[in-house]
Amino acid sequence: MASRILVVDDEKLIVKGIRFSLEQDGFQVDCAYDGEEALKLARQTDYDAVLLDLMLPVMDGLEVCQQIREFSDMPILMLTAKSDDMDKIMGLEYGADDYITKPFNILEVKARIKAIIRRNSKNKQKESGARRVVAGDLELDADSRRVFSKGREINLTAKEFDLLELLLTHPGKVYSREQLLNTVWGADYPGDVRTVDVHVRRLREKVEENPSDPHYVYTKWGVGYFYKN
Repeated sequence: MASRILVVDDEKLIVKGIRFSLEQDGFQVDCAYDGEEALKLARQTDYDAVLLDLMLPVMDGLEVCQQIREFSDMPILMLTAKSDDMDKIMGLEYGADDYITKPFNILEVKARIKAIIRRNSKNKQKESGARRVVAGDLELDADSRRVFSKGREINLTAKEFDLLELLLTHPGKVYSREQLLNTVWGADYPGDVRTVDVHVRRLREKVEENPSDPHYVYTKWGVGYFYKN
């Protein structure tokens, strides 16, 4: 079955060009031209990837991304005309998996989409046997990709789940930020290690009772991150 992509941008010529190029590669493409329309489509369809512009009418891309994360971990690639690092970090803070800066090369866009779909597909095809990891008050179900704390479900993004699963299943092993970037995001990911720091901070805010005094995601200063049981 062809992968289904949602392209969101208020510039119709850009959407038309992206849609044509993706369809040439066999993708099914839906389009939205404002944030409200994008959110409505995202609620109706479990997309393989969402290409989401930052600057949108009605509701901006950051708000759309944040609201999608309340009900889905579908991969989101943020499109932004701004090259400022803070915009990229904000996108990651709100739950985006990747970002692409305008003006972009359509070949790069397609390569990024294919890479993120490939990584997401591998995550979903992990061992079929039921696997649960219990760590303190946390319970991680690797099959359903759900995490619970004291019986209450915690809504994690795909990358937050992957980070937590990797650390919990390898207690005591310290992973450098570079190792985490390569393992969770893939060697072909063009971002830098700040991506890891942003996701670790968001993960702590969700799973730790006191993020400044973590009991699950520890920092080994000057080295990286680890979990100890």
